[in-house]
Amino acid sequence: MSTQQTVGPDRKSIPRISRSFRVAIAVVICAVAAAIAYDIFNGIESRVDAATALKQQAQKMAIPTVSVIHSKSGGNVEEVVLPGNATAYVATPIYARTNGYLKSWNFDIGAHVKAGQLLAVIETPEVDSQLDQARADLATAQANYDLARTTAARYETLFKTDSVAKQDVDNAVGDLQAKKAMLDSAASNVRRLQETQRFQNVNAPFDGVITARNIDIGALIDAGANAPGKELFDIAATNRLRVYINVPQQYSRDVKPGGAAYVTQAEFPGRRFSGKIARTSNAIDPVSRTLLTEVDVDNPTGELLPGAFLSVHLRLKSEIAAVMIPVNTLIFRSSGMQVAVVRNNKAELVPVTIGRDYGTEVEVLSGLTPQDAIIENPSDSLTSGTEVRPLESSQK
Repeated sequence: MSTQQTVGPDRKSIPRISRSFRVAIAVVICAVAAAIAYDIFNGIESRVDAATALKQQAQKMAIPTVSVIHSKSGGNVEEVVLPGNATAYVATPIYARTNGYLKSWNFDIGAHVKAGQLLAVIETPEVDSQLDQARADLATAQANYDLARTTAARYETLFKTDSVAKQDVDNAVGDLQAKKAMLDSAASNVRRLQETQRFQNVNAPFDGVITARNIDIGALIDAGANAPGKELFDIAATNRLRVYINVPQQYSRDVKPGGAAYVTQAEFPGRRFSGKIARTSNAIDPVSRTLLTEVDVDNPTGELLPGAFLSVHLRLKSEIAAVMIPVNTLIFRSSGMQVAVVRNNKAELVPVTIGRDYGTEVEVLSGLTPQDAIIENPSDSLTSGTEVRPLESSQK
């Protein structure tokens, strides 16, 4: 039953709101407020989660990603390539042993000669005259000796009959001995000049190649001019070569006489000339810290020439277990040569000892193992303890 309210003439008629309607409105308002509050809470929570995730992502992105590779084992049997200088196995200059003028020569440079072959002939007029005089002196000494011997024999016979004094016998015997010494001296002088005269023929001392000729017909020959540049010929035996190399100190213990080796030359691509280690100096050069080593190489065809530059390949069995790494992993700093490795997701700078350099790769003698993950192209600012994210390189 509705209730009516009477109002005065100055008031309008206002409808009366029921209690249940007001309650319903309050419930709706509370529900709307709760929904708004829920949305606000969820929005704040999502923003906090997004901010946290963004921060974590930023921290994760701040960790640098590095490309890592693994070293290769170098093995204990190594091939060392060293530059070498080839020399003839035997080489000597040939000087004159007599005075005179060159009469003729028979071989020029590049000629192959046998031991004993006549290389040149020297005219020796002065020596010939001295020999003639020495022979005359020898004949005089022989005649004087014969007379002294006859006289001494006669005096000894007369002394047996007391026909001469003992002093006369002693004088005759002494004169015989003096004449005998003069005869021996004259004979020795003749032999000396004969030997000197034989040197007018210049013969090859061994099988080889004439590498220099410094004389010509009519040239004055002086036996006393035994100085460089004054020799008549230079001769070299080239059927075998001595190749001298300087082995670095770190490999010196592995170089033993009798060890195998071979040489190569740029003019003969793909060719190998076998040889062996003949001897070493057994001493380290204090300046270069190397061991002088001789490698003998057979050269029967004469293809390799004395004085040529050769590459000597040595197969050495070393006790050092070396590893190989690319050159773009090396760090050059004032503290020395270093390599950056990843351990427990952190960078660590490791000092290393470098062996041979192959251009794109280097040999590391100490400081690394084949299990180490090595950082490629490390930055200049990289320090030990920096957290990194390793990524295996696609380059093998």
